[in-house]
Parts: sequence; C-alpha cells; structure tokens
Amino acid sequence: MWVFLVHCNLRQFHRIVLCLYVLWPPMLSQKRNPDDGDGSADGDNPDDKRRKFCFMSVVRDAISLQSMQQLLEPVIRKVVREEVELALGKYITNVQRNDENDAKEIYSSGPRCFQLKFVTDISLPVFTGSRIEGRDSSNLMVALVDTLTGEVVGAGPQSSAKVEIVVLEGDFEGGGDNYTVEEFRNNIVREREGKKPLLTGETLVSLKDGIGLVGEISFTDNSSWTRSRRFRLGARITDDNDGTRILEAKTASFVVRDHRGELYKKHHPPTLQDEVWRLQKISKDGAYHKRLSQAKIETVQDFLTHLYVQPSRLRNILGPGMSTKMWEATIEHAQTCVLDKKIYVYKPHDLEQKSGVVFNVVGRVMGLLSDYQLMLTTWLSLHTNTGKKWTPLMMKLLL
Repeated sequence: MWVFLVHCNLRQFHRIVLCLYVLWPPMLSQKRNPDDGDGSADGDNPDDKRRKFCFMSVVRDAISLQSMQQLLEPVIRKVVREEVELALGKYITNVQRNDENDAKEIYSSGPRCFQLKFVTDISLPVFTGSRIEGRDSSNLMVALVDTLTGEVVGAGPQSSAKVEIVVLEGDFEGGGDNYTVEEFRNNIVREREGKKPLLTGETLVSLKDGIGLVGEISFTDNSSWTRSRRFRLGARITDDNDGTRILEAKTASFVVRDHRGELYKKHHPPTLQDEVWRLQKISKDGAYHKRLSQAKIETVQDFLTHLYVQPSRLRNILGPGMSTKMWEATIEHAQTCVLDKKIYVYKPHDLEQKSGVVFNVVGRVMGLLSDYQLMLTTWLSLHTNTGKKWTPLMMKLLL
C-alpha cells in the first residue's frame, strides 16, 4: 500500500489523502492514551509498567493498522481501477490514431496496388464459333481498379494499358484473388495439337480511362477435353508497368459446348414464331414433336392457343407418356413467351355490335365488351366470387 502511495501521481495522492482525512480520526480515537490506563496499584515496579505499556501500545497499533488497511483497501482499489481504465483508454486512442496515420502514410507514399476485373458476367450457354457476350447481349467489360479504394483507375499510365484476354483452366481458383504471376501463367490453356488457336478474334483490349470493352471473340474448341471440363476467361496487362504489380482478372468457370448443340438449344424466353420443339421437354423430331406436328401445332403460338382454348385436347395430343411434371414444365416455359399487345374482339352475329369477347393473340380471354365498356377478367372474377349475378348477355358471350 505504501509503495503505491510513493508511485501515485499528484491527483491520485490528493484523492487518497482525502480518504485518509475522512477515515483516520475514527481510528485514532480508538487508540488509548498511555496515561488513560486503569491506574496501577501502589508499589508496582516502574520497569514493569514501561514493558506493559510498550506491549499494549504495539498491540493497539497493530489492530489500528489492520483496521485502517481494511477501510483503505477498497478505496485504493477503486482509485487504481479508475486510473488504469483512464490510462488504458488514452493508450488505445493513441494506438488507433497512430494506425490511421500509418495507413494514410502508406497509401499516400507507398506503392499502389491495382487489379483487373471483369465488370460483366458471361452470358450462358457458350458455344464454339459463337460470340462471347455479357449478360443481356452486352459487351464484356474489363476495368482496372485500385485495390485499396475499389475505384476505377481513370488516370495515370496504367489507365490506358493494353490487356490480353486468355483462356484459363476452369478449376483455377488461385486462393481467391491471391495468386502469383507464375500461377496464373501455368493455368493458361492452349489449343490442342493440330487445332486452331483456342480463342480467336479481338483478344487484345486497350483500356481507356481504366475501362476496356472486349470485342468479338469466340472459342474454336469445346471444354470437354480439359481436366475440369470447364474454362474461365482471364485478363492480364501486357505493357511494362515499371514494377507495379497488377493482379490479373478471371471470370467464373463455364462449359463450352460444340456449335451443333446451339442448333437444338431452348430459347429463354421463346418467341411466338419459334418452332414448338424449342419448348422444354419437347425434343426436335422426338415423339412429342411428331404428335404436335400431326395435330398442326407447329409453333409456340399454336401451342399457347391450344393451351388457352382447348387445354384438354392439347393434353390428350401429348399423351400419357408425358408426366404431369413434364407437362407443367412445358407450360411454364411456354407462358414466359413475350406476347405482343394486340387484342381482338369476337362479336357474335346474333348480338348487338356493342358487345363481344376480348382476347389476346393466343386466344386467352382478357374480358368482355358490354355496351362499349370493357370488363377485364380480373373484374369478372372478383364479382363472381362476391356473388354478383351475371346478365344473360354475359353468359351467352362466354359460352
């Protein structure tokens, strides 16, 4: 305890002295004055009195010191804890401030680190001989970004560098974005012996303000012969960067199929003019395709018209060989077809010209025309569910 009093600072010392000032008088009052004894009998030996007094004084001092320690210990502990917490808080604040200053100093004075990135994803599926595009038929885009800020590097010599597009092994992970130049180079895929270059077209891209659009490129071979049966596209800087490390880019892995497969691929979404075998679960020249052709159902539009006008007949044409799950998958794919906005009105001859049935291009009923007012099927369904009675004219139009 006394060691702590020696080493404490002035503010801590004042706090402890205040505590002693408050606590010490009661303890002093507990001490007995040597002259306050019970009085000794006449004839006692003075030496015995002195020895007795010294012994009792030592006992009283020991008891007083122990009492004082019990009273002071929690106070001193509280003071020490508060001072330690305050000093620790100041230390952490200084460390954080120093770290921020060091980071700013490194960013401002240290070498900058750049990375190439593919901004757009590749549109799938990919076939040999077909142009490699981004999603929504857009051009693939490569950007040079600063790894510290994540922003495109729009100025400086690197922002106008030349970039080479290469083919990589599909299983090249490279620890995410942590790989060396040698690892990237070792995973570049070359063409098979006796074959054309694996990637043809505009494989060199010039960056402008840190961004480059990939031109028309395509594969000459499928990916089935590689160790992962998949490819990736990679991008690397070809210019000398004065020792600046620019991390290469790579896309997600994908499969490249032969071009002949494209002739039979399904369309997503299909169009009205697509042949009916473009729908899911209907193979070209397969059993279902032949049955539909015999029933004069040649296009997706024909299929949808039968689906809305004669669904039972269409189901019977496909036969029991098509399971319910296959039937639902085919219908779901067909209904993704984008329809034009044309509508048609059917007016029976025995009814007034101001009334009729409104339907779309594939025969789906959109509503009723009554007294030149269009009532959509949603409105009709709502009022049917609420118990509203239909007029005889409405019933006759729908039958």
